[in-house]
Amino acid sequence: MLDRKPEPKKRTKSDGTSERMLSSSKAKSIRSFLNVNPEQQFEVVRGLASPVRVRILKLLRRRGPLNINQISEALGMPQSTIATNIQILEESDLIDTEIGRARKGQQKICAARFDEIVIRLDGEETSREKDIIEVEMPLGLYTSYNVSAPCGLCSTEGIMGVLDVPDLFLDPCRVQAALIWFGRGYVEYKFPNNAKVLGVPVMALEFALELSSEVQGTNANWPSDISLWVNDVKVGTWTSPGDYGDRRGVYTPRWWKLEGSQYGALTQWHISSKGTFMGTKKLSSVTLAQLRLAEHHSIRLRIGIDDNAAHPGGVNIFGRGFGNHNHDIPMRLHLK
Repeated sequence: MLDRKPEPKKRTKSDGTSERMLSSSKAKSIRSFLNVNPEQQFEVVRGLASPVRVRILKLLRRRGPLNINQISEALGMPQSTIATNIQILEESDLIDTEIGRARKGQQKICAARFDEIVIRLDGEETSREKDIIEVEMPLGLYTSYNVSAPCGLCSTEGIMGVLDVPDLFLDPCRVQAALIWFGRGYVEYKFPNNAKVLGVPVMALEFALELSSEVQGTNANWPSDISLWVNDVKVGTWTSPGDYGDRRGVYTPRWWKLEGSQYGALTQWHISSKGTFMGTKKLSSVTLAQLRLAEHHSIRLRIGIDDNAAHPGGVNIFGRGFGNHNHDIPMRLHLK
């Protein structure tokens, strides 16, 4: 990593939007998709059949939860027009709404439910074989950790807190992290088990992670055995060749010095009845059945360095706004 890093920028407070709902929206960060059969889901099609409502949805996806007044100001439209269209979006189940306190009385706060909506014109209902539930977990929203120096957190704006102090990994601002690094230990995330909610069997489980080794400065020849655990079961280990700094990452901010870790390798972890794979390479014989997904309301993912690793070379985990791949930690459930 860096020997000297810039001071973090100060963050300002948000506006009058319900902080609880805003925090909830950021915490979930579920990248959700809606497949629409236009012959059956008339209300959804109706909800989308207006440029005003489409603009509202885009605004809510870009800005997060807003109240009626804020939407009206942002779009330059009368509050009465916004309120009418919000009601239609509610009836179409395209937004979530919540009543919160305002300076005078109450206010309705609105949040978009979906990132992508697909209108299917193939005349068939969505096949279960093609169903995929994807959840993108914010890099900093880990639920437990045990790390050792060198370690640190970084947002797209600056270094967060003080470097090499593991206790600071508890800072609530960690949710803004876009890069995490540590020498030994792990971070663990809790993903929602939406397949259990739907009552649908899972055929395969996937995680996509941009990873590299961790060394002071950078070193392309610095192997590190990085392991993944799911529901306390070690599913596999991948050996990262090094810590890359030969060029700036595609999304790495310009303020981040070139002496620091710039990007990682995109690793795709696939677990099914045949075992655990990375591409065509089999990492282990651990199967989906051993994870016992149907028994848990959450899917716990742990990323770290095993105590018995042959090459304990640390880890950089790149999130949205850093590295070569602009995403945090997507999890995909392939449904039966």
